Order: sequence, then C-alpha cells, then structure tokens
Amino acid sequence: MSTLTVAAKDVGSYELVVGMEVHAQVLTQSKMFCRCATDYQGAPPNTRTCPTCLALPGALPAINRAAVEATIRTGLALNCRINEIAVFARKNYTYPDLPKGYQVSQYELPLCEDGELEIDLEDGATKRVRIRRVHLEEDTGRSVHEGGYSLIDLNRAGVPLMEIVTEADIHSPEEAYAYLTRLRATLRALGVNSGDMEKGALRCEPNISVRTLAQKARGEFGTKVEVKNLNSFRAVRSSIAYELERQVNVIEAGGNVVQVNMGWDEDKQRTVLQRSKEDAHDYRYFPEPDLPPLRVSREEVLRLTAALPELPAAKRNRYEQRWGVRRIEANVLTSEMQVARFFEEAVAAYGEEEGKPQRLATWMTGELFRLLYADGEGQDLRQIATIRVQPAHFAALLKLIDDKVINPNTGKKVLETMYATGDAPQAIVAREGLAMVSDASVIDDAIAEIFTTHAAELMRYRDGEEKLFGFFMGQVMRATKGKADPAAAKARLAELIRQ
Repeated sequence: MSTLTVAAKDVGSYELVVGMEVHAQVLTQSKMFCRCATDYQGAPPNTRTCPTCLALPGALPAINRAAVEATIRTGLALNCRINEIAVFARKNYTYPDLPKGYQVSQYELPLCEDGELEIDLEDGATKRVRIRRVHLEEDTGRSVHEGGYSLIDLNRAGVPLMEIVTEADIHSPEEAYAYLTRLRATLRALGVNSGDMEKGALRCEPNISVRTLAQKARGEFGTKVEVKNLNSFRAVRSSIAYELERQVNVIEAGGNVVQVNMGWDEDKQRTVLQRSKEDAHDYRYFPEPDLPPLRVSREEVLRLTAALPELPAAKRNRYEQRWGVRRIEANVLTSEMQVARFFEEAVAAYGEEEGKPQRLATWMTGELFRLLYADGEGQDLRQIATIRVQPAHFAALLKLIDDKVINPNTGKKVLETMYATGDAPQAIVAREGLAMVSDASVIDDAIAEIFTTHAAELMRYRDGEEKLFGFFMGQVMRATKGKADPAAAKARLAELIRQ
C-alpha cells in the first residue's frame, strides 16, 4: 500500500482539475476498416485478421457505416453538435501492436463536438460536464510479454473505438466516478458499447492537474499528468486521489510537476511512470489519403435522432415525476436497461397508484438486489435479466403483503424461495402454509400461553418496566412462526397485557 500523505490544509489550498478521456469499443460485427469479425475475446491469437488490419501492401480501408452511426448516436445522446464533414487522419504510432505504424483516427474534424452530460453530485445537486469531442478511430492490438519474449496478438487491432473527451470540468474523484457511471449507463442504453471494463471494452484515462487558488483566479492551469488505460472506476477514483496528493507534495516541496504518462499499480495503490507525455505534434497527424472526407447529411442526423431510445437521465426524471420514485432509487433503477425493464414490467403488473412504484423500488433495490449480490456473480445488475423471479411474480408478492395475506418478514422469505425456484408467490404461500394469522382467537391463545410461560416478565412489565413490551411482541411473532398480523397482534397484546 502507498504511504503517500499530505496535510489536509495543503490540499485545501489547491484545486483539483481533471479532464477525462474514455475509449469505448463500438459494438459492431466487423472492424472499423475491414470485414474481420470483432469477436476476438477468447479467440486464438491472430485469427481475426486480414491483409487490411495486417497492413499488407495494396490493402485499402473501407469505413464501417455501423460504427459511424453508433458514434453519431452517442454524440446526440451527449448533446453534441454533429459535424457535416469529418476527416480521418493518420496518427503516428510507433508501437508494434499496430503494424501500419500509424493509427487511423480523427483529429481536426471529428464527428461530434461541444456536448455535455449532466451528473448527480453527492450533496444532491447536479452538474454539467462539457464534452469537447467524440471521435472515431481504430483500436490497437495486444502485446503479451512472456519468458523474455514479446508476442503480438492483432485480433483487436482495427476494432472500432470511440474516444469521448471532456473539458477540464471535473474537480474531485467523486465527480469523476459520477461522470463515468452516467456515461457508461448512457452507452449501454444506446447499445453502442458493452461497458465491460474488465474485458477492455471501456478504458479511462484521466488528465490530472492541480492549481493554486491564485492560479485559478488568473485562469491558469497546472501541469497535467495522464494516467493511462484504467479498467475500473475504482482505479480511476483511486488514481485521481493519489495524484492530487502526489502533485501537491511535489509543489509544496518546491518542485515542479512534470508532464508524463503514468500507469496505475493496483497492488501498491500508486501511480507509476510509463513515459514522457506526447503532444499533438509528436503524433504528426495528417489526412488519411485512402479515405475521403466523411459527409453526414442533416437528414441522416434527423433519422438517427428519431431512433434514439429513452436515455437514463430522461427515464430517471420520468420515474420521479410520474411515479414519485425517490432520486436515490431512480438513479439505481436506470443504471442498467435490464433493471429498468424489470422495474417497468413490475409496475405495469402492480399498478401506478400513489406509493406503489416507490414500494416496488424499495423492495427491488433492497431485498431483490441483496439476493443478486449474494449470488456469487459480483455486483453486475445486468444479471437481473437471467434470474428466475419474473416481474409479474414480484408484483404479486407485494400485492400479497398489501392485502395482508403475508407480512413483510414472511414476504422476504417468500422472495428467497422465488429466487431459488422461480415459483409464483401464491403457490409458495399455499404450499408452505405461510398465510398471515389475523384470527383474534389464535392470537389470544398465543398471548395467554406466553403470559403463563413468562409470568415474571409480565409482573415486571405491570410494575412499570414498559420496555419489556418489545420482548412480548417478539414472543408472539415467534409463537405464530412469524405469521401473525403485526398490527393486529400489537393491538391485542397492548390490550391484554394491561389486564
């Protein structure tokens, strides 16, 4: 673990400034400039290649229309201006995982510019993070280092890749986390990216700097450090927090922060130097001579706009305004489209009357997600699409509780059985005899027996030790195996215990 520390008063004298670059693989069947398949995960090395992505002489690229449309849809979802002309360029690239020696990307004329994404802050406020550009390029291959040798797998080389670049609008690790979670939810809702960071489908590169408050007043920025290829939101948050302390320590010691590329050491929880930072002139961009300028008609933009799905932010607002769902649950329920689909189908079965959608939201994010998280599959809520519990059955469970057929505690046990078997809650209640006891005579008999068994406690209660009421209430629920109507049992106990 890192031992880096810095005084809180020193950090408070500086402002953290972060701009975020996100590389998102586009979900297409073929690569960006050739017909090779993009299903490279788990494939034998170099089996998803052709003369074009191997850069063999005479091979020419052709633009993947589906990748272009996915990038435009992303730009629209991020409130970007869609440029009528976009130009592909050659970006000088000296590493062996792209055999051409350059990467085809977009530089001066990208597809999308000047957008924004609204995020929720921890204090309940919202903030808009400006999007500088969304451009399209090709992914690189993969280097594998084994036994003193470096091996190259070019299966990934040429996979379509969007780069989404923000302005320097992020000022805390928490804001960075909020931005990335909202962006990933948006990309998944659009169906343009899987969001699977552990598979490299989404990679983050924060550009991190600090500045004094005097520099901020003058509109100046500190020297930025870029942390490369982070594959988890936790790593992004941790690396930003670490760099804040490291850079403040350097400045407080009288040194200068150097513009470099860093990596993240997860085991040591610290950034590590990779190489000096390249500038645009180091890449030597120039227009790709084998690809003509890409022209996007207004009619095409209107067609793609009309086909956009309801995005997470709009869906969240609908849940709040139409159904009265609290913001905290609405954010979770719209974080994955599979979760939102389950919730909406459950609402359709349960009803939209006041309070009902919120009850569903509370049970989903509490009890159902508890079972999901305990299922050994991690915390990927998308697995809700494969569970045995059906939305209509989930709604039926809450109806049983509302109708006092079972009480909430029994409902939790029924849900566990539903999760394990897929059975309808009515069938489980009938099969296991779980219907709630509201018969006054049954409750009275249970209370009488408890008073006999716990005569000493009863005497203490009647002598003024009123806190024992909870003890007796627990005994009633135990005696009825949790099936007593809590309200009826409490009322009857309160009446009989004073006699």
